[in-house]
Amino acid sequence: MASYVHRIEVHYTHDPRLQTRTGRYRSLGIPLRELHLVDVYTIATSGRDFSPEELSRIGAQLSNPIVQRYSVDRPTEADFDYAIEVGFLPGVTDNVGTTARQTIEDSFGFRFGEGEAVFSSQLYLVVGDLTPGSRERLVAALGNPLINRVHEKSREEYGEKGMEPVTPFVHLGDLQAAGAVDLDLFDAELARIGKEGILDPVTGERRGPLALDLAQLHAIQDYFRRLGRKPMDVELESLAQTWSEHCKHTIFASPMDDDVPRGLYKTCIQAATNTIRKDRGENDICVSVFTDNSGAIIFDDEHLVTCKVETHNSPSALDPFGGALTGIVGVNRDTIGFGLGAKPCINIYGFCTGDPDTEPPLFRARNRENPILPPRRIFEGAVSGVGVGGNCSGIPTPQGWCYFHDRYVGKPLVFAGTVGVMPRAHDGKLLHEKQALPGDLIVMVGGRVGKDGIHGATFSSEALDPESPVTAVQIGDPITQKKFSDVIVKEARDLDLYRSITDNGAGGLSCSVAEMARESGGCHVLLDRVPLKYPGMAPWEIWISESQERMTLAVPEEKIGAFMVLMRKRDVEATAIGTFTDTGRCVVKYNGETVMDIDLDFLHDGLPEKHLVTEPVTTAYPEPEFGCPDRLDDLLLAMLARKNICSKEFISTRYDHTVQGGHVLGPVQGSGRVQAAATLTKVVPDSTKGVGLSQGLFPTYSELDPYRMALAAIDAAVRGLIALGIPLDAIALLDNFCWCSSDEPGRLWQLKHAAFGCYDGAVGFGTPYISGKDSMFNDFSGFDADSNPVKVSVPPTLLITSIGVHPDVTAAVSMDAKFEGDLVYVVGETGEELGGSEYLAHLGVEGGTVPLLDIEAAKVRYGRMTGAIERGLVASAFPVTHGGLLVALAKVALAGEIGMDLAIPGGMRSDRYLFSESPGRLIVTVAPGDREAFEEVFGGDAHLLGHVGGTTLRVSAGEVLVEQPLAAMEAAYRAPFGGY
Repeated sequence: MASYVHRIEVHYTHDPRLQTRTGRYRSLGIPLRELHLVDVYTIATSGRDFSPEELSRIGAQLSNPIVQRYSVDRPTEADFDYAIEVGFLPGVTDNVGTTARQTIEDSFGFRFGEGEAVFSSQLYLVVGDLTPGSRERLVAALGNPLINRVHEKSREEYGEKGMEPVTPFVHLGDLQAAGAVDLDLFDAELARIGKEGILDPVTGERRGPLALDLAQLHAIQDYFRRLGRKPMDVELESLAQTWSEHCKHTIFASPMDDDVPRGLYKTCIQAATNTIRKDRGENDICVSVFTDNSGAIIFDDEHLVTCKVETHNSPSALDPFGGALTGIVGVNRDTIGFGLGAKPCINIYGFCTGDPDTEPPLFRARNRENPILPPRRIFEGAVSGVGVGGNCSGIPTPQGWCYFHDRYVGKPLVFAGTVGVMPRAHDGKLLHEKQALPGDLIVMVGGRVGKDGIHGATFSSEALDPESPVTAVQIGDPITQKKFSDVIVKEARDLDLYRSITDNGAGGLSCSVAEMARESGGCHVLLDRVPLKYPGMAPWEIWISESQERMTLAVPEEKIGAFMVLMRKRDVEATAIGTFTDTGRCVVKYNGETVMDIDLDFLHDGLPEKHLVTEPVTTAYPEPEFGCPDRLDDLLLAMLARKNICSKEFISTRYDHTVQGGHVLGPVQGSGRVQAAATLTKVVPDSTKGVGLSQGLFPTYSELDPYRMALAAIDAAVRGLIALGIPLDAIALLDNFCWCSSDEPGRLWQLKHAAFGCYDGAVGFGTPYISGKDSMFNDFSGFDADSNPVKVSVPPTLLITSIGVHPDVTAAVSMDAKFEGDLVYVVGETGEELGGSEYLAHLGVEGGTVPLLDIEAAKVRYGRMTGAIERGLVASAFPVTHGGLLVALAKVALAGEIGMDLAIPGGMRSDRYLFSESPGRLIVTVAPGDREAFEEVFGGDAHLLGHVGGTTLRVSAGEVLVEQPLAAMEAAYRAPFGGY
């Protein structure tokens, strides 16, 4: 226990965020008058105490003297009714506290020791006469019981002493040893171990899910019977992490039915890329696909760019801020861990949640216990987590999207991606190649290991249920990561101080070290050398913990001295924890005892093969019948205000998308600041080339026709880049499948058809996949308000991300209409295809035909569009996607703050024509003088609708259908998130 504890409170003299903060919680129905915020720092030391003068100096460093005041060991004086303090539970990463500690250390020239720390918390001073129910709602909104401690006091209880200082140190007791696990059990008990975990001999409780099925447990049982011994708990936990669906992607790898003997990944995703690369020959843009932490394509003669998109769904359901933050900094590490290290240069995000304006009464336990977080809490937390991760890391975050659907209420989907850039070679060495060699030292750099993140990989391989472990929640530390990212990519890599590198992601050391051991042929780890956040962790916990901000490197023994000196200079903790070998085994020791000794072949390839069987799902839905109003003005405004269509500028401006100085076309475009479908960023400062990013996602198509859904997603991702001026042959794709109930034959049938759609779409366009990820059990199992069992599964969701290299960013085309008199065209054909559309969702109508992509026609069209942009014939271009043609036209007009006068052709009912989401189409504006040349390029594939001008959007078909002022459309477009 610390001998000296001091509390510093920092408050605003005039809080610039008071009104926004108060308004946010008022919008939740809490009758606040004001909600003041005080930042609290609790300093706990043993070896030395701080004098009053020193504490005053610390307070001055932790506050802004212009707008803030601080108090030391005395409460903040203010008029309020209730005080609510929110801090972290023991063991939860406290980034603010860590930064405050480092500030004190730098100022005083010493280091905090064991049992010493700085803890941060936030003290809310509530003004308002709240009922007990309102106070309960406020406390629930301010803190998450999985990660936070909350203390409440009335004004009278607060008195002159204020809140008591709390020092949430972790106390684990005596060091724990590894133990053997008896697997000679009946199947029922074996299955329980797989589902609930090993029975801990000390606590008598199960340790948490291994996500191992009976076939896998029997394979492990047989392996150790052949060895003539029981498995150690470290070994069983390690196998569970390595064999998890999250790591091994068993559903995509397993044979399916009689026609997919090699599994969906090899048959569809990998085969598509192999076919395209073979066809492209010397013009292949791929450098590295599927074998490393990211995929990579050629940027120019000297550089390559990498890309990876991950999901962090299960942790984000429990703690959305920590889950999303961990997701973005984790995929940053996938970039740093590509080859010998790429520099993260662009972040990507995507959020699928329930409607933030709803609060579904769902619970993880009966009797209304353990409620799920409401969609707004999840959405705001995820937005904040990605923002903190990118902004604190100095990485621009221009590209992203949000999608809302009621079936994401139980388990959200949080996508996080990163683009990296690196030289293709240095001193004659290809930097995308790496290999650990026998004799290299295993070095862990970055953050220390704690209990946070235990069973993360296995947790993410199962449905979310009442037994979901709190230890799976992690909070990332972008400042720690930024330090080692810079020293690795900017210094150690080009000094040739290591041979291989990977991140400590899923499974922690158990996966990173074992994966790298395949390069050398074995490893020997001394687990007691691993630096810990606190003493008392068991060996199995140290081995599998996914505590954040760590990388594993293979450092030649003769270079370890120089490597360690460099790390110390940059204040990065680095520790040699073992040696890579060529024994063919993964050997782990702890305090001299061998706690793991497994053949690498069995560890990586010993899991038994499944044979999956699908069952067809009916996808023939009749065209719905519904009326069409004579005027569509109200429909247009309602569509613009749909949350899947409206402005998300509050996210775009919260995220720094211009840092690093490569911004070309950002997330909002035009003087009207409308959300774009694609962005363009320079990643090599002295190059005219840039990296374009876009995406496609149509979850509501999946239940109707998963094959067409996949084609639509690929087309939207490709078309977003085509609109910028990026040619097809410079585009690559990434796939992220987030499925539900993937042990059900019907869901597997949908997955199979979507995967074949991925093959046909990619091969049709000639756009290879360079990376991908799947998450197969995005389901929530719990209870409703009446304690009835409930299962909520996400819509089968496929995200296709596109990355492309623009040959000349000075010729790029933005989305906004620009000049009075310019002509407005729709390029591509419109069909009567409304199935799964935003229009039918708005009407509450189900069924219909999912749009079908004519790949060959679209490929020709996109080639023509590239040529037209190269010739300077296109003033603006924007893809038609969610909401259809009328929504796209409105966005182009709003972006340019200029009206349009348009006429649509007859032959189709006006609402079906204007709200159909037929793929392959773009809205294009063209200068009148370029009309002849433009129409010569496209022929009958470009349909003239009218011209740009005025202050209204006017659309007619003989009779006027829409005539709306720009101001009214903008108000509708910005309304849903105007208060965020």
